[in-house]
Amino acid sequence: MTPPPRGKMSGNGAPPKKPARRRFPKADAEAIFDTLGGANPAPKTELDFVNPYTLLVAVVLSAQATDAGVNKATRRLFQEVQDPAAMLALGLDGLKAHIRTIGLFNAKAANVIRLSEQLIERHGGQVPADRAALEALAGVGRKTANVVLNEAFGEHTLAVDTHVFRVARRIGFSAATTPEAVERDILPLVPARWGREAHHLLILHGRYLCKARTPECWRCPIAAWCRFKGKTAPPALMQRSAKKADA
Repeated sequence: MTPPPRGKMSGNGAPPKKPARRRFPKADAEAIFDTLGGANPAPKTELDFVNPYTLLVAVVLSAQATDAGVNKATRRLFQEVQDPAAMLALGLDGLKAHIRTIGLFNAKAANVIRLSEQLIERHGGQVPADRAALEALAGVGRKTANVVLNEAFGEHTLAVDTHVFRVARRIGFSAATTPEAVERDILPLVPARWGREAHHLLILHGRYLCKARTPECWRCPIAAWCRFKGKTAPPALMQRSAKKADA
């Protein structure tokens, strides 16, 4: 005998569809971005760069690395190299000598050399202001392309790194489990006036306040809208609570 289906059935005998998840209120999203922007009205990338090419290189190098670590490694590199031709003249071994302190530097160096060749072969040595062309370069994925399009060319894009992913889920902007899905959920919520800055506002908020292990919820300017259940108390209050528990 065929077992009965679980749960209630719809009128046509099919299981009912799950109700669509309620979208984050647009008015609340606007208030969040206005508040973050009020606290940081001119946010920008913390990667050091000279031009679109050096920005592209820096972002490729920043995968699974800190901006501070990348800046330390590229400080002398970008004094010598500011275009693809100069990078090829430096060569693979020369590049590795500059970036050996960055994680995965062997693979990253190979990608930088190859993308430099591709820029010369396909784009006359210039960084293209086109997503598909950028993502066709070695070592460049959607996140890297978004950063370059936003920072170098002023497009209203939003790169979802670990910080943006975490902040978006804690606030309630998205419950998605992939960066691209989170990006799709957030973009319609971004007010046009913050279209270029939204990417940086969320990254910097996650880097310095809404941190993974010890979020500083007590001084968060958008705590009133946040849905994160693990909000933390001020250190002094936590210490007093601990002393009472020990008493």
